[in-house]
Amino acid sequence: MSIRITQRGFSLIELLIALIVFSVGLLSVAGLQTVSKQANFEALQRTAASQIAHGLLEDMRVNGDAIDVYLAAGEMGGGSRGGEPAPNCSGTSICDPAQKASLDLWFWEQMLDGNLEMSGNAGAGGLVMPTMCVDGPAAGGAGIYAVTIAWRGSASLSNSNGSACGTAGGDYGANNEFRRIMQIPTYIDPTQ
Repeated sequence: MSIRITQRGFSLIELLIALIVFSVGLLSVAGLQTVSKQANFEALQRTAASQIAHGLLEDMRVNGDAIDVYLAAGEMGGGSRGGEPAPNCSGTSICDPAQKASLDLWFWEQMLDGNLEMSGNAGAGGLVMPTMCVDGPAAGGAGIYAVTIAWRGSASLSNSNGSACGTAGGDYGANNEFRRIMQIPTYIDPTQ
C-alpha cells in the first residue's frame, strides 16, 4: 500500500522568499520616489530661473532709456538691493526711467529670493542661494544682453563651468560643483 502525500499551501521558505522579493521591490520604488522628487525640484528651480530672467529682460527692453542702470546692478541676490525703492512707480506715482529700472531690479531680486511669498518672516519661494547678473555692451547701446542666474543645486556636477556669475562667494561648493546656471541672452536696441 502506497501513501500519497499532496502538498497544500505554501511552505514557510517559499513565503519568506516571496516576502524578500516584495521588500526589494518596495525599496526600489521608494528610492525611485526620492530621485523623482529631487529631479522635480531641480526642474522647478530651472523653470523659476527662466521666468525671472525672461521677465527682467522684457523690463530692460521696455525701459531702454535706463539700460545703464540695469548694467550697473552687479551681482544681485540675498537682499543685496535693500528695501523697496521710492517712489513705487505703480498706480499714481510717476517715475523717470532710472527709478523704474531700480524698481524692476528690486522686484526681480525679490522674486529671485522668494520674498514675495512669505511663510512667517521668511521667503517661501524663489531659488536656493541665488545670484543674478546682467551683462551687455559696455556702452549700453544696441547689442546682446544676457541675464545669468546661478543657484545651488541638490547634487554635485562634475562640469559646472560657464559664466562667472556667483562664483566669488563659495556658496556652491569648493569647486562650484553644486552651481546651476541659467543664462538667457537677447538682442536689445535701447533706442527703439
